[in-house]
Amino acid sequence: MKSYLNVEDTGIEFPMAQGSFRALRNVNLKIERGEFISIIGHSGCGKSTLLNIIAGLLNATEGVVLLEDREVREPGPERAVVFQNHSLLPWLTVYENVQLAVDKVFASMKSKAERHAWTLENLALVRMEQAVDKRPNELSGGMKQRVGIARALAMEPKVLLMDEPFGALDALTRASLQEALMEIHTRLGNTVLMITHDIDEAVLLSDRIVMMTNGPAATIGDVLSVKLPRPRHRLTLAEEPAYVQARAAVLKFLYERERRPSEAAA
Repeated sequence: MKSYLNVEDTGIEFPMAQGSFRALRNVNLKIERGEFISIIGHSGCGKSTLLNIIAGLLNATEGVVLLEDREVREPGPERAVVFQNHSLLPWLTVYENVQLAVDKVFASMKSKAERHAWTLENLALVRMEQAVDKRPNELSGGMKQRVGIARALAMEPKVLLMDEPFGALDALTRASLQEALMEIHTRLGNTVLMITHDIDEAVLLSDRIVMMTNGPAATIGDVLSVKLPRPRHRLTLAEEPAYVQARAAVLKFLYERERRPSEAAA
């Protein structure tokens, strides 16, 4: 039986002046509806490339990506992407940045009043309803990312794809947005696939952590199930045995890949 999102025997090569470059090989991953999956690995292991294939921004050289048994070959509103760079339009207000996505997806399905209410509802979800008239240059980095997340959620995607969304933020802002993301995931039950370099972030947020081998020709080296009940509270997890064990397992995998990079091509 197929899972909700399936990556099957997927690989990709890029043409180069010196010949082709094999970025990914034989990637297989099954994701169930409502799962929170983190992808972690060293720089150059193809994490963003894999996410871009799932988003439809890149076409795999071989293999297939299926969402609800339908092949992914191009971008679509059922797969919203949040990048590390918020990508807000600087000449639009917070409200207008989110409204733009709502109008694009729901112009033929919702009335103007319904689209207005939906825009405000998603801004409230990320606690930005008080900043609707501000422009991006008036916001902090964390506030910009909240708006970016609101814009993605407003499209009602089946899968939320996040490429190191908190990587450029300070530690306190990052922690605040991690808490917000956990609340949103609990409330909506949406399917999330997130790239991160942060082990603690991966363990805190995820149901499973996908660990990538080093590139080139990277693939999935291991998948770790995080056996922690939800809701999760950062302060109480520090001494939780399951948290400590999960963190140690990911750290061991990454350390051994760094120490013996030749294993990546094994």
